Amino acid sequence: MASKTARLLADSRQALFTMLGVLAVLWLVQLVNWTDDYGLSREWGLRSQRLDELPDILTMPLLHGSWDHIEANSWPLFAFGFLAAYRGMKKFLWVSLVVLLTGGLTVWLFERPEAVTVGASGMVYGYFGYVVLRGLLDRNLLDAVIGVVVAAAYAYVLLGVVPGDPGISWLGHLGGLIGGLGGAWLFRNRGPKPATAPEPAARQAAALQATGPRSALLKELDDLGL
Repeated sequence: MASKTARLLADSRQALFTMLGVLAVLWLVQLVNWTDDYGLSREWGLRSQRLDELPDILTMPLLHGSWDHIEANSWPLFAFGFLAAYRGMKKFLWVSLVVLLTGGLTVWLFERPEAVTVGASGMVYGYFGYVVLRGLLDRNLLDAVIGVVVAAAYAYVLLGVVPGDPGISWLGHLGGLIGGLGGAWLFRNRGPKPATAPEPAARQAAALQATGPRSALLKELDDLGL
């Protein structure tokens, strides 16, 4: 028990520092982007249905269109990202990759060709979906409770996956959410199934085999009263 607690605390510290590092990078990029009159967003933001733009799936989440944009994304990205990562960084990185790809590809396939999409909100929705579903699939009580609380407290964010404000990429939100839910299923814990109790006849046969033929014969004579 003590070793599990120590491991959880170590993973939680790593998750904390990881998400603080992610936010530091995002804000540094935003500062550079702002001083360049958001030239980075125009150059490295994602435009749909163009093969040469596919690599920008990787850079899109690092860029934002304004200070209000990055402020709106920072807190939920940190909170949901930490909850997604505190069980271990390896699984978190795989989930992040899935969310990055599903969110980016959804935008690339279905967004208007003239639009330039930037922002980490797809990652926010991905981590949200992952945290909500993970505990149920892993059958982990603590994670399930966290998922229920997160779902209840932030259910309103699901409004962001339906068409609304043309300046908000609901497609990126939807793709990220799908990636988070899919990541929870893909990377669920697959521990061994608990062994079922043997049938009475099987238990008797196992006992007889364990005690040897002589003991089995003596038991049969005893049952006959001899």
